Amino acid sequence: MNEVFSLAMRFDMLHFTSSPILNNKQLKRLGAHKYSCESNSILDAYFQPWWNYLTQCLPLWLAPNLITLAGLIVNILTSLILFWYSPDGISYVPRWASFLCALGIFIYQSLDAVDGKQARRTQSSSPLGELFDHGCDSISTVFVAIAACISVNMGEYPNWMFYQCFCAICLFYCAHWQTYVCGTLKFGKVDVTEAQVTIICMHMGTVLFGVEFWQYKLFYKFEMRYIIGLMTIVCCSITLRYMIEVILTCGAGKNGSTVADTSVLSPIIPLSLFMGPAIYLKVVSPHLYEQNPVIFILTFGLVAARTTNRLVVAHMSKSEMCYTDSSMLGPLALVLNCYFNNILPDRLLLYLSLIWSIYELIRFEKTVCLEICKFLNIELFRIKVLSVADNNKSKNNQNFNPNTKRILRSNKR
Repeated sequence: MNEVFSLAMRFDMLHFTSSPILNNKQLKRLGAHKYSCESNSILDAYFQPWWNYLTQCLPLWLAPNLITLAGLIVNILTSLILFWYSPDGISYVPRWASFLCALGIFIYQSLDAVDGKQARRTQSSSPLGELFDHGCDSISTVFVAIAACISVNMGEYPNWMFYQCFCAICLFYCAHWQTYVCGTLKFGKVDVTEAQVTIICMHMGTVLFGVEFWQYKLFYKFEMRYIIGLMTIVCCSITLRYMIEVILTCGAGKNGSTVADTSVLSPIIPLSLFMGPAIYLKVVSPHLYEQNPVIFILTFGLVAARTTNRLVVAHMSKSEMCYTDSSMLGPLALVLNCYFNNILPDRLLLYLSLIWSIYELIRFEKTVCLEICKFLNIELFRIKVLSVADNNKSKNNQNFNPNTKRILRSNKR
């Protein structure tokens, strides 16, 4: 026990808000960071006219980060409605709630796509924008995955719901793992935009036909929602295979290492530190997950979001990623409590772990963003208003080919 708690106390960031997270070397490298991305997305080209039109409707004083945050808030609030009606993933939810969730995803997708365009339009692009955008994406991924499962009543199959949600969470982490290795964020033909459109269609299926639609048997015992599972397995297998190939063969550092000259396999350790406890508790204490699937996935998902954000920071600052952080104390406490036959009520500890993971995620995001703002001498949610001449110049710079491979999915700054 003493060794376990001694290890816990060595977690790198247990110094709360008074302790800086980034050192001077990291800040300098982060300030010099240039965003690099390759996109082959099928649907992006079709959405570009809408995104361009929406960008032109935005006022020049509106900060890109504020656009990103607004989209995230809408996405979270609409997802929470589903969580409220179906915390077990089994209870039926009103059709209007699924409609609001579909609308929330569309709003988030649109705002997430125009924030980078607004940054270039207002000449306010900075590494902070990329970091803030990816931070919001990591949180959104968790809420979207859980809400999609609830909308099709997937809580009736808890193992399947566990797989669906953690598959999305791990794929998002792996996407930034490959970026940490090769220095370029790569989107495939079927990627984020296609996944978001698919989930919107799932919600709309519930809206139009009710949740019974997904329980309809096509033949024998094969239900409509089984198609979702098959699509997930196929698409994730293809995507994961491509990511593994990039990780193993496209290292941008010395001798094929990461951008920080570390082992390309090193990010697997943080991944295992949040996935390991989740799988352990799912197997050893199945009632904890099956009775509280939404809270369980949300708790570990937010820890995963914090871990992914640390990986993004490591990539942008070309520095070694710390394997552990204080947000993992929640999962560690749950595992120890389970190991010692639930000394504390496991459900109470799960809720406390959720609160801790939320606090740690907000603390990390706030501290890192403020440190970068101070170093770059910029503000997080406020930008310098352009003059008329600058505005005309920025409009001229907006001309680009939406099918160009180098254009970002959402034109991140």
